[in-house]
Amino acid sequence: MFNRLFALAALIILSPIFLVVALVIFIEDGSPIFFEQKRVGINYTFFNIYKFRSMKKNTPNVATHLLENPASYLLRIGGVLRKLSLDELPNLINIIKGEMVFVGPRPALYNQDDLMDLRVKAGVDTLKPGITGWAQINGRDEISIEAKVALEKEYLVRKSIWFDLVIVVKTFTSVLFSKGVAH
Repeated sequence: MFNRLFALAALIILSPIFLVVALVIFIEDGSPIFFEQKRVGINYTFFNIYKFRSMKKNTPNVATHLLENPASYLLRIGGVLRKLSLDELPNLINIIKGEMVFVGPRPALYNQDDLMDLRVKAGVDTLKPGITGWAQINGRDEISIEAKVALEKEYLVRKSIWFDLVIVVKTFTSVLFSKGVAH
């Protein structure tokens, strides 16, 4: 319940940023403002994640690293949104709906079977996905899926309010310095 209440408060406080980002996306490329994508939730269930759209409307619905020339699909504002992780702000809606939490493994794409197989074997699939997590601040896009799942397993073992606070603080540092952002 704490996650939901805090997400609602954050959504209210950050609403001016939401409005500015939404307006800039709309001016550059029209609607929709949000990008919805099927993701894997707790216990291998599925939900639609909400993000600000950082790519053009005609972009194929695949992971960015699978695009032949990802930069050609990026909106002008898209690079800034991704660098500052502002595209993730609508994840607060997912937290309010109870599909995500602030700290946990990032939700896998619905078709990332290799990642999910490793998560199931490690028991990490029992965690609700988060906006940030231990793997996010220890490599993000720069580490292998095996290393990512090992870090997520470490989080599962060490999970506590204190550890979550450490991860949240380190997340802000990572975002400020764009640590681990490959695209």
